Amino acid sequence: MKYGGGELLQTRTKSADNPNSHRMLEVYAWTLSFMKPYWKTLVLLVLAMGVVSSVELAIPKLIEHFIDVIVPEERATGVKTEFLLLIGILAAALGLMFGASVLENLSQRQLQEKAARDLQYSMFRHLRKLGFSYFEKRPIGETLSFLNTEVAEVQKLYRQGFPWMINGIVFSAISIGVMVATSVQLTLIVLPSFLLYYIFGPKLERLASVYGKQLAQDRIAEQQKVYESISSLAELRAHGSEAWDMERYQAKVDTHNASFLKMFWYAYLRGSNRRMSYYIGGIVIFVYGYYLFVNNELAAGQFVAFTLYYFAAMHRLTAVVTNITEQKVLMYQAQRLYEFMQTEPDIREPEVSRELKQVRGELCFHDVVFGYEGKPPVLQGLSFTVPAGTRAALVGTSGNGKSTILKLAGRFYDPQEGRITLDGVPVDELSLGSLRNALGYVFQETYLFGASIRENIRFGCPEASDEEVVQAAKAAYADSFIRELPEGYDTVVGERGVKLSGGQRQRIAIARMYMKNPAVVLLDEATSALDNVSEAEVQQALDTLLSGRTILTVAHRLSTIKDYDEIFVLDGGRVVESGTYEALLAAKGVFYSLAKEESSDEQRQEVG
Repeated sequence: MKYGGGELLQTRTKSADNPNSHRMLEVYAWTLSFMKPYWKTLVLLVLAMGVVSSVELAIPKLIEHFIDVIVPEERATGVKTEFLLLIGILAAALGLMFGASVLENLSQRQLQEKAARDLQYSMFRHLRKLGFSYFEKRPIGETLSFLNTEVAEVQKLYRQGFPWMINGIVFSAISIGVMVATSVQLTLIVLPSFLLYYIFGPKLERLASVYGKQLAQDRIAEQQKVYESISSLAELRAHGSEAWDMERYQAKVDTHNASFLKMFWYAYLRGSNRRMSYYIGGIVIFVYGYYLFVNNELAAGQFVAFTLYYFAAMHRLTAVVTNITEQKVLMYQAQRLYEFMQTEPDIREPEVSRELKQVRGELCFHDVVFGYEGKPPVLQGLSFTVPAGTRAALVGTSGNGKSTILKLAGRFYDPQEGRITLDGVPVDELSLGSLRNALGYVFQETYLFGASIRENIRFGCPEASDEEVVQAAKAAYADSFIRELPEGYDTVVGERGVKLSGGQRQRIAIARMYMKNPAVVLLDEATSALDNVSEAEVQQALDTLLSGRTILTVAHRLSTIKDYDEIFVLDGGRVVESGTYEALLAAKGVFYSLAKEESSDEQRQEVG
């Protein structure tokens, strides 16, 4: 899809011309608030800029004095005292300007980097607070691009926009003041050149900035596609779809390049318009200044100084207009971040939280109703209890909410109705830290960090010693295969643990769960993706981990839960049967049908 032409551009331009001023000021104030802790540095920066601007603006006055006073006097008297004094003043001023410039650069760098860092930290902290639903609704590539691109764009406000705007305003104001003091007539006659710039300049600035915004959006789309292509590399090769994916990638690149060219086209136009306007003003100064000079209404030194002030002031003034326009468009990108920061987490800490000093592990669901946003309820009046220290399993056909139950137990979501309790305390009254320390998850797909095996196991208890790490690995039946690796426990497993087999990854996950030592363990089909040999190894490790704890398992293979204390059969979002494996088979109900179907599938696989 191509952007940047026709109705779409007109719509965007109108929105830039007619912004919601109050909203934009609110967003602008929010972005500037990250500089508030460093207000002393900001004051120091403004003072340093004032000193540098004052020295720069004093130089044309010294030149004027040299031409109109010193040269005539020295021709008449031959005395060079005042000339030497002028050179001394100029040297001292340049030294002062050099020192102030160093201070300006240091304070600006400190201000911009700290404010930019705080913005990034704030975004990342808020991202961590958002509920599980946020990440399930949005692809990872989009979130990464959002943080990388949008945050980087808004950080330009601290690095360039705000400091340069202050500098430009201070410099332009002083310049225009000196111009008026030098010659009111010349100042008035060059005003039309600025108005000439203002006729076309802001519109070109907006168009360049709008295309700059579109360029950023197209860059996000391209980066997201790159992430998707890399993540799906194995799938693309397996299906021989590399050419198909390359076409989609090239389409994103072409769109990005088109936006890039259009943005620079208008950027060059705005630069040309700026130069044309103040060069026209320069011609007017030379013509009218010559008239004033020959009529003895303006001295030669004044004319030279005024010309220098004019070009300096016009350059800075037009840059300020450009800067303000770019900041206005930048606020549309900042608005996305602002709205993101206003997003309320689905799951919040209770205002007054309760703590469980000693977790027994009784888990109860009472008339729980839950459905994902925009979809019908998955659970409808679900009730069951897992007594402390018992092993319970959830079985049923796909779509009956088995994995959802585990998410609700850890408050990844909250139910719309009903309540969930741990040892009789509603889980939404427990602090999230207390609740999640009491629970341990082993998912079907284990996430391993791109670090060493030792660090991946220590993730379950960061303060654990090396001896405790080895003990956990032995308990998870992982020690033997770890020691066979080239670097043993220091072997780096690669991104998401790609260097290990599925069974090995699961045993690492079980080892770090052993380190965490939770009272309640929730297993989400932890062995369903493994072959028979790996499943047996992982099941052996699980038996060690699960001893003496409360267990709630989503079962894929019914054969793995034969010795469980209680099995809950789900259908239609409710528990329709419960009991031991043998009792449920004897009842010849829903569970019996599931077991019979599984047996038939296994027989067909053996024949196949």
